[in-house]
Amino acid sequence: MTPIDQQEKISEQAYIGLGSNLEQPQRNILQAIQLISEHPQIELIATSSLYQTTPVGYLNQADFINAVIKVNTCLDAMSLLQTLLDIEQRFGRQRPFKDAPRTLDLDLLLYGQLEVATEQLTLPHPRMHQRAFVMVPLKEIAPELMLPKIGNVQQIAESLEIDGIHKI
Repeated sequence: MTPIDQQEKISEQAYIGLGSNLEQPQRNILQAIQLISEHPQIELIATSSLYQTTPVGYLNQADFINAVIKVNTCLDAMSLLQTLLDIEQRFGRQRPFKDAPRTLDLDLLLYGQLEVATEQLTLPHPRMHQRAFVMVPLKEIAPELMLPKIGNVQQIAESLEIDGIHKI
C-alpha cells in the first residue's frame, strides 16, 4: 500500500476493553496496550487507569485487572477485531468455558458509530453498559461519549453498582 493509499483510508475511533486475571494480570494489560500502540495502523489516543475488579459470572476465580483504551485506526472493524484476537493468542488466551479466568481478554467495545450484529462481532458490545468494570474506566477517558441507543457514558457509569472496583 502506498502512502497515498494509506492517507485515503478513513481513520475511525474505537474503544477497547482489556482484562486479565492470570499470570501477572497488571503486566499483561500494560504489555497488551504497548502491542496495540505499536501496530502501524493503530494510534493510541487515551488510556484509562488500571482497575482491580471482582469477577462477574463465574465467581470462583481471582480478581481482574481492567482498563479501557481509545484508539484511532484505519483498520476496518473485523480487521481490528482479528488484531485483538491475535494479541490474545500471543498471551495464551484459552476459552474453556464462559467467564473463565484468562491471561488476556480484549473486547472491541465501540467502532465509531457502527452498529453490527454478526456471529463474530456485535457492536456496540452488547453488555458493556451493564458492566461497571467497563463503564468506570470508559467514563474516565470519555465521559461525554454517547453509546448508540443506550445513552451517555457518564450517566450509565454512575447508575451502576461499583462495589468491587478499585483504581490501582
